[in-house]
Amino acid sequence: MIEPTLTIVVPCYNEEEMLPETIRQLNHLVGKMIRENIVADSSKILFVDDGSKDNTWSIIYRAGLQNDRIKGLKLARNSGHQNALLAGLFTAKTGSDCVISIDADLQDDIHVIPLFVQKFLEGNEIVYGVRSKRNTDTFFKKTTAESFYKVMKYMGVNLVYNHADFRLMSRRAIQELERFDEVNMFLRGIVPLIGFQTATVYYERKERMAGETKYPLKKMLSFAFDGITSFSVTPIRFVLLLGLASFFVSVLIGIYFLALKFSGNTATGWTSLIISIWLIGGIQLIAIGLIGEYIGKIYKESKRRPKFIVDIDSYSIPMPLHRKNLTLAEEELFAIDRGQMPETN
Repeated sequence: MIEPTLTIVVPCYNEEEMLPETIRQLNHLVGKMIRENIVADSSKILFVDDGSKDNTWSIIYRAGLQNDRIKGLKLARNSGHQNALLAGLFTAKTGSDCVISIDADLQDDIHVIPLFVQKFLEGNEIVYGVRSKRNTDTFFKKTTAESFYKVMKYMGVNLVYNHADFRLMSRRAIQELERFDEVNMFLRGIVPLIGFQTATVYYERKERMAGETKYPLKKMLSFAFDGITSFSVTPIRFVLLLGLASFFVSVLIGIYFLALKFSGNTATGWTSLIISIWLIGGIQLIAIGLIGEYIGKIYKESKRRPKFIVDIDSYSIPMPLHRKNLTLAEEELFAIDRGQMPETN
């Protein structure tokens, strides 16, 4: 049996505290898989720096100089987790039979990665990593996460329950993913649309070892809202139904007050009037805002702006050939590692 070439893609944003341990553990794992003939010698680990403001890229760069298995992809600016992940997948697909994506915090269990590869060899083009339980989550996070999956399912979006972005994709699956041209990419919803044969691997999620979470409540809510509005028009239909219900309630209230008037029991009061005005006004503002959100997404799509811009790519080209693209600090780092003095103009 010919071992597949595997690339592990790791999006990173301000992960200087966690990254050395992530590099150590993933490098040890891939080395072990190579020795056990699970994957080919040409297998790599690709770290994608999503415009970090700390020393993330310097750590990736130094690791790449010391170990040819470690590769780096530096984006010109912060493009967001999903776009950074896409950049890694699209770059890695050229020299890989399969690609596994995993977050830099290593909360996902890397020890099930050999099982991912086994499922791939059995003929599965996509393998989902699914959490078996949520014991490490707070009650609030657990409740909101489960509610999100239920709401998405109710709105007709085909999500894999308790799956994030820990997955294996074959080269063919990534090639099909490239055909999705939309700017607002929600991978958890798009990947199931590819439709190839899939499998599931269950694992237990760990606590973060170092650093801070890159998904606080605000980002989680924004991510959920983007997922809903990118994949479903149900919210607009809900507002339409709400408007129709409000209209019929208003008709019934109107009939009621007309009946009071004709019976001579007209009661003058501002309460019902004010409540009605605020109710209808609130519904109108919600509807306008929601429609505006969809129009905004259409506006972004119409511009066809690139999802990401690559600054430095050591996956396709060895790092030393990128010296003309390095900052002064990175040039000095290269010189120190090679025992040279940095070049000056």
